[in-house]
Amino acid sequence: MQVIIDAHSHLWLWQHTVVNGKRIEQLPNGRSSFMGNEVQMMNPWMRDNYNSAEKFLANMDFAQVGGAVVTQEFIDGLQNDYLEYVGRRWQDRFFVFGMCEFRKPGFLIEVQVLLRRGFKGIKIPAARLVDDHINIRFDTEEFMQMFRLMEENGMILAIELGEGACQNEQLETVIKECPNLKIVLGHFCMVNRKDWQKQMALCSHENVYTDMGGITWLFNDEYYPYPSAISAVKEAADLVGMEKILWGSDYPRTISNITYRQSYDWILKSTELTDTDKRMVLGENAKKVYGFESIPVLPYIPSMSE
Repeated sequence: MQVIIDAHSHLWLWQHTVVNGKRIEQLPNGRSSFMGNEVQMMNPWMRDNYNSAEKFLANMDFAQVGGAVVTQEFIDGLQNDYLEYVGRRWQDRFFVFGMCEFRKPGFLIEVQVLLRRGFKGIKIPAARLVDDHINIRFDTEEFMQMFRLMEENGMILAIELGEGACQNEQLETVIKECPNLKIVLGHFCMVNRKDWQKQMALCSHENVYTDMGGITWLFNDEYYPYPSAISAVKEAADLVGMEKILWGSDYPRTISNITYRQSYDWILKSTELTDTDKRMVLGENAKKVYGFESIPVLPYIPSMSE
C-alpha cells in the first residue's frame, strides 16, 4: 500500500464562535447551528460532537491514511490549545497549524507565542477577511512582519483565498517579499469557480502548493466518483505540475456524505491518472512539503459488509 497523507483536515473539541456577526454553535448528533441554518457538521454517530484526534485516527487507520495535516478555520473557533496537544501526542501522525485572530491588530505577538509553543505552520482563512462587512488586506505591515518571521523560522503558511483572483495581488506581494516561505493554498483554489486558473497559477512559484481539501464538496452535486474532479486535477497539473498538488479530505465535514476512504479512492481508482500521479498526489507531495518522516504502513482491514 502506498503512503497516503491527508493534507487538509480539521479537529476540535468544542465549536462555539461568531464569524462576521453570525453565530456557529454545536448541536447534538453531529449537527451545528451554522450562521442561521442547522447543518450536519459531521457524522451523526459523533453524537457528543467531539471531533477528536482519537476518532480521526480510527477513521485514518481503517482507511489506511498514515498521516494528516490539521488546519484551522474561523468557523471552528481557535483550536490552538487542543492542536498543540495533538501535535505533541501523535508527532508521527499529525502536522498541526496554529491560527490567530487576524481580524484585529496585535496578532504578530500571538504568532510569536505560537512559534515558541512549537507550531510549525500558521493558517490564514483569507477568504473570510473580505465580505460585505470587512475588507482586511494581508499585505499590510503587521502581516508582512509575520511572514518574514515565518520565513526566518522555516514555518509553513496555509491560506485560503477568495474565489478567482480577487486576492492574488496581495499574495504575489508576500511571495516577492518572502520567496523562501513555503505556502499551501487551500480548497484546490476553488477549482470549479470563475477564474480558478488565475489562482492556481500562483502555484507556478517555486514554494507555492495547493491542497485538495473540500474538492468533494465542490463537486458534491455530481457526487462520487467525481469524474469532473478528475478532469480538474488533470487541468491543474497541466498548469502547474502534479508535484504541486496535495490530496486533502476536509474531514470531518465531507464525510457526512461519503466515507472517509471514498474521499480519496476516487483518485486511486481513476483510469485517467498514472500510478506516479496517484503516488504524488495522495502522499509523496505532502510528505515532502510537511516533512513527515515515519508514516506507518497500515494493514487493510475488511469491513463486515465485504
